[in-house]
Amino acid sequence: MSGDRRRIAFHAQLAEIPPVAWDALRPDDNPFLSHAFLAGLERHGCIRADLGWQPHHLALYENEHLAGAAPVYLKANSHGEFVFDWAWADAFERHGFDYYPKLLCAVPYSPVCGPRLLGRDCARLLGALRGECERHGLSSVHLNFTAPGQAIPEDPEHWLERNDWQFHWHNDGYRDFDDFLAALLPKKRKNLRQERARVAAQGVEIDALRGDELDDDDWRFIYACYAATFEEKGNYPALTESFLRHLGTAMPHQVVVFLARQHGERVAMAFCLRSATTLYGRYWGCLREIPGLHFEACYYQGIAYCLREGLQRFEPGAQGQHKIARGFLPQRTRSFHFVAHADFRAAIRRSLAAEHVQVSHWGESLWAQSPFTTLPSAVTPTA
Repeated sequence: MSGDRRRIAFHAQLAEIPPVAWDALRPDDNPFLSHAFLAGLERHGCIRADLGWQPHHLALYENEHLAGAAPVYLKANSHGEFVFDWAWADAFERHGFDYYPKLLCAVPYSPVCGPRLLGRDCARLLGALRGECERHGLSSVHLNFTAPGQAIPEDPEHWLERNDWQFHWHNDGYRDFDDFLAALLPKKRKNLRQERARVAAQGVEIDALRGDELDDDDWRFIYACYAATFEEKGNYPALTESFLRHLGTAMPHQVVVFLARQHGERVAMAFCLRSATTLYGRYWGCLREIPGLHFEACYYQGIAYCLREGLQRFEPGAQGQHKIARGFLPQRTRSFHFVAHADFRAAIRRSLAAEHVQVSHWGESLWAQSPFTTLPSAVTPTA
């Protein structure tokens, strides 16, 4: 149509797209899809070529107005993604093919489900991603952690679906924490009460603070805890202190930090983000080991916060089957993968078919561990 000029562009940094235009495409206030979060990662040194990340953000323009977009990166490795495709990369390399770079549509370092294709014309965005992959001779395109109800590829011949499980808490209209406990099986209820009592008996008190309620010493402590957790596990702390402080300034009411003190001295923290409906647990760290404090700071304080604030869901992060006993139920995650090479795509499809059976069987065993007398009304068991 002569009056409708549409074009696709790829941007080497999110700062090239105006924040207002980008945020207007978000269907909700999911903090991880905000311009402030994604651009902050780039501006504060968390997204760098030496870490394997090169921004390559997709934009669809209609008459020079932003009509669609997606957070996209050229990846030189598979770190910081949480959908593990190392075996695919190994197979490519063993057969003399390059797996990297690949195109990744996701939120860096964040295994959080949400929209990945922003705007109405998602088919056009998917076509642009696939076209960019083929035009540059890349191995693949990956859409990680697409949220239920959000736009997904409708071409199973070329886009392969992969599943896993996370564990989420759901607010079933509980009046308070005791009301939530009353919904659990008696043994589970007793265990949770005992865990919380042991932490309180050790002189621990925990405050829930917004980003604008944290002072300079708090931020230094938060980062020291965050870095210590990664270093303890032999991993590189990808986020910088300036980025965490940036979140506290750019989205102060969406930052929630549970700051733990023992006899008045700071000992641990759990760093979260929130939307209007959901609390997202992100990072934990402690400078003093206290039995049971991890469960209190990372799980029970978050549940209590959701109950006070009227939030509907608490997503405490990836993995962790032990969360089920504490009221977090299985949630299937979905990712989609376009593999350009037809033979590799066929081989990966066969592998994913077998993996899907294993994931479904595991899901059945997870649901069998539910601690509830009756499942929350918003939850439907799936395998």
